[in-house]
Amino acid sequence: MSRNAKINTLLLLVVVALAVLPLALGMGDHKEEPFTGADAQAETAITENKPDYEPWFSPLYEPPSGEIESALFSLQAAIGAGVLAYYFGLRRGRRQGEARALDRTAPAARTADEPEVAEVAKTVE
Repeated sequence: MSRNAKINTLLLLVVVALAVLPLALGMGDHKEEPFTGADAQAETAITENKPDYEPWFSPLYEPPSGEIESALFSLQAAIGAGVLAYYFGLRRGRRQGEARALDRTAPAARTADEPEVAEVAKTVE
């Protein structure tokens, strides 16, 4: 197993542990909704400290349930990850294409008439 594979495996185990340990240890069992987002917790804190607080604006779309809201958030994250993966893949593909194009043009520059150029090209490679 290579060094990179060991590091990737260790990182994967850490991520799994971070996801599973709070559930396994029962963290948040005393709360009604133990794993709510920061926005819901902020809303709760504001209404506890200042019950007459009136929000400045309301959401454009209010999902009918928390599950649908989570699904929409996950979809948004997946689309963002797809855009980033496409960008980095495109960048890498262009870089590899440029390298291949340079490799194809380099032999064409060498000729049998100029043995010195061929020798220099071999040492550069």
